[in-house]
Amino acid sequence: MLREATIVLIRYRVLAATASTALLAGCMVGPDYEPVEPSQLGVPPQWSVGAPETRPPTPEQLVDWWREFDDPVLTGLIESAIADNTDLDVALARLRQAREALVVSQSALYPTISGSAGYNRVEPLRGGGTAITQPDGTVVIAGGDGVDSLSLGLDASYQLDLFGGNRRSVQASRAELEASGFDYASTLRAVESEVARNYVLARAYQAQLGNALASVAIQDDNLQIAGWRVMAGLVSAVDEEQARASRAQSAATIPQIRQQYNAAVTRIAVLTGQAPGAVRPLLEEPAPIPQGPASLGADIPADVLRRRPDVRAAERQLAAATARIGVAEAQLYPNLSISGRVNTNAPDLSGLFDAITGNLFAGLTQSIFAGGRLAAQARSAEAAADGAFASYRGTVLTALEDVENAIVALQSAQEREAQFTVARDAALNSAIYARSQYRTGLTDFTTLNTQETALLSARNGLVQARADRSNALIALFDALGGGWNPAGDYRDPLLLSPLYGDPTEGQN
Repeated sequence: MLREATIVLIRYRVLAATASTALLAGCMVGPDYEPVEPSQLGVPPQWSVGAPETRPPTPEQLVDWWREFDDPVLTGLIESAIADNTDLDVALARLRQAREALVVSQSALYPTISGSAGYNRVEPLRGGGTAITQPDGTVVIAGGDGVDSLSLGLDASYQLDLFGGNRRSVQASRAELEASGFDYASTLRAVESEVARNYVLARAYQAQLGNALASVAIQDDNLQIAGWRVMAGLVSAVDEEQARASRAQSAATIPQIRQQYNAAVTRIAVLTGQAPGAVRPLLEEPAPIPQGPASLGADIPADVLRRRPDVRAAERQLAAATARIGVAEAQLYPNLSISGRVNTNAPDLSGLFDAITGNLFAGLTQSIFAGGRLAAQARSAEAAADGAFASYRGTVLTALEDVENAIVALQSAQEREAQFTVARDAALNSAIYARSQYRTGLTDFTTLNTQETALLSARNGLVQARADRSNALIALFDALGGGWNPAGDYRDPLLLSPLYGDPTEGQN
């Protein structure tokens, strides 16, 4: 009867609800994760190097730090990379995998229900009649017509998570999902800073190429002057040959600079998800190296670490490894499962629910001997957690190193830029005087050549110092955790859906 089937299902639901209540009220083996104090990670209260006294960037400035350089081309390239970079696509795919792994882990907390249906027809025997198997296994011969048989079945099983192994697995999967989100943010930061560094390199190579071409033009003029002086008998042919050698040496640097420029532009194209050379038209017109803010401050170390997605990813991996200890330890304890079945059988649809049978079964299993495998798995999980802690601490120390190195690099580049500015101005004046004196025969070509070489060196030194300063700013923005929005849900927006909610959240 339909009423009998309903009673069986109600009994099963009551039993499942009771088991669920006992499950949620039960204990979970293994350690609960506790956040690690900064002192345990070796985080100092202040930086060991003299950080700039200026105010650190605001959170809003850190999110889109490249806008602080006020370069529309740079902004467009970074936005293109955010939209189409292949490394970001890979990181996003891993985030999706981690999300589905969480769903798989959560499925173990719920009953498994499956249905079945069947149809069978028994044809008459040669001598008339039909062989029909009775419920007790005996076979009888019925009338001469064929017999139809319809069946429906419903199976359900539920594993009671008495010692929290499944719940610990959900905790681990959730932490791994969050770590994947932070890994995505770390990849995002890396792509942004790499685009910016290569853009600075491209602009620096353009400036160096301009210096080299200007130097060759001057060397052409010097070669012509030396030739005239040789023809006039004022100097020996040595001056002309020196001028020719200097001109060739200056010209020899041009192909190398163009090759380096091409490598930087090609790298930018690949980072933006395009074929090499695709962004070349955007950079054809030479432009100054983007300079960014005059100086940049830094928050205290603890605040910086809270912004770093790589640090937060390492912390989530430690939380996942801690939960995996409980997963392994739960295998050492008994496992209780409940299963039930409801079925019916009839010759036609009208009588399908006239007779309904059902059964309920509870089973308890316990590993007695496994050759030490289960205990070894628990010890292995503990070792993995120790390794995750060491990795977490190493990531923290590396983050501190990044910030201090960037601060020192910025200060060094600023000092070098100031000195090379003075050197460039002095070398320019000296080269002008030497060229004028050589024209009038008041000095020799060696002196002129020395001054021209010093001018080219000072110009290239100033270009390099400015590029180093911009790269140091980029590195400092990156080290401070810029390039992503911590307020965004980098785990996955679907975590906000009830489907992906953690039913064990807040349970111990």
